[in-house]
Amino acid sequence: MKKIIGALMLVCAIATCHAQGSLTLNDINVRDPFIYADPVSKTYYMYTSRNDESAASINGDSRGGVAIYKSKDLKHWGEPEQVLVLPEDNWVSGHIWAPEMHCYNGKYYLFATINTNIQWSEGLTYRATQIFWSDSPEGPFRAFPDKMPVVSLDEMTLDGTLWVENGQPYMVYCHEWLQVDDGEVRYIPLKDDLSAASGPSRLLFCGSAAKWVKRDYKNGAYITDGCFLHRTKKGKLLMIWSSFTERGYAVGLAQSVTGKIVGPWKQFDKPLFDQDGGHAMLFKDFKGKLHMALHAPNSTGGQERAHILDVEETEDGLIRIVK
Repeated sequence: MKKIIGALMLVCAIATCHAQGSLTLNDINVRDPFIYADPVSKTYYMYTSRNDESAASINGDSRGGVAIYKSKDLKHWGEPEQVLVLPEDNWVSGHIWAPEMHCYNGKYYLFATINTNIQWSEGLTYRATQIFWSDSPEGPFRAFPDKMPVVSLDEMTLDGTLWVENGQPYMVYCHEWLQVDDGEVRYIPLKDDLSAASGPSRLLFCGSAAKWVKRDYKNGAYITDGCFLHRTKKGKLLMIWSSFTERGYAVGLAQSVTGKIVGPWKQFDKPLFDQDGGHAMLFKDFKGKLHMALHAPNSTGGQERAHILDVEETEDGLIRIVK
């Protein structure tokens, strides 16, 4: 009888693991991981780039795409499921970087940076964030009718994220160091359905504003990557963003002095994380615990993995990583 019960327990354990997914984060090569905790299905969705190598665009790039990994416990993940492949008549079909997904006004919006090899000026190629929408966090995600990015194509931009303040949606994004040398973090107001910009963009800060950022990493530039905003319980508005230190890729922290998106933004002298990992985002699990997701190491050889770190808000309303 004990052997039968033991066998049944083993079968149940295997079935449960299979239902939750057999992959762990160590099995999944991913850069710029973005995790959405869906309160309806009690499912965690991790959004990643998954470009379609079989569908080449006119400029020779594979057609950009996005996939999701699903989990119930942040430990076991299912196989990837494609939720977006760029339309054939999109403004361009290059590789997708840094996808992230936000729920807003009952719809689900995917922000995806499209990187191309198409030059529009000497040393500059088209690179910009485009927004897609769906009725479900599992997609399929669709382009808006004009199939164009949010910011004008004469700006080389990336890593767009959503922030809503007093009912007004904004896209916060990075203006690429390749074009401006001192990389920028900017914001632009969006139409209420997020289909397009509703006004001009404005500068929030440059990469050189942070003492911890190393210059001359590439061609003497200050790099700005992976901006993400967070409102603390005490009402402080924080932003995490990435650049480079002497030790490699890192995550820094900034605070809006006014508590509003317009800033001004105060940079903290030391990064939150400086162990050659970054492009981070914050999310709460279904128990209300705050986490930071990032990739490390910052290689390009397939070694990148998503890491989920415990984070807490401090008494002064800031955040810190729990050691």
